[in-house]
This record gives sequence, C-alpha cells and structure tokens, in this order.
Amino acid sequence: MIPTIIHYSLHFIAPLAIAFLYSPKNWKNAYWILLGTMLVDLDHLLASPIFEPDRCSIGFHPLHSYYAILIYFFLLFPKRSRLVAIGLLFHMFTDGLDCWLQGTL
Repeated sequence: MIPTIIHYSLHFIAPLAIAFLYSPKNWKNAYWILLGTMLVDLDHLLASPIFEPDRCSIGFHPLHSYYAILIYFFLLFPKRSRLVAIGLLFHMFTDGLDCWLQGTL
C-alpha cells in the first residue's frame, strides 16, 4: 500500500513542485506538460497482460527502455524540449523507484 501511495504521489504531486520550480510564473502550463509526459505509459498497452503488479516497467516496455531513457537525457540540452525531458526522466525515476521498492530492479 505504501509503495503505491509513493508511486502515485510522485507521478501527480511532485510534478506540481517541479512546475513551480521550473516556471513560477507559468506553473500551470508547466504542470500540464509534465502530466502530459505520463502518456509515455501508453507503451503498457503493448504488453500482455497489460498490467502485471510485479513487473518492472523499466527495461520492459519500449518507452521505458534504457535506450529511450538515454534519448530523454539528451532532450535535456535543447531548451525547447527541456521540460518534457525533465518530466520523462522524473517518470522513469518514479517507475525505477517503484521497481526498487518491489525488489525487481
């Protein structure tokens, strides 16, 4: 129960703090962009079964692969893609933490 609370808090509440820090004047837009990066979870629809509670998404789903994470890292450098990159990398951090708490990473 606690890992689930941590996981979803990091997916929805922490991006609010990141949005405030990244763009204090336009934090609402930044928050929506950060929430939009959660669309990366659409790759879960390619798995069978779609949801398996003990499966670590890092390294399993295509948009959660180490190659994808490397691309997300390089997206940090252009200013236009920086906030999206932050959102994607924070999402991977959150999913990785969840895997670590499950003992699957």
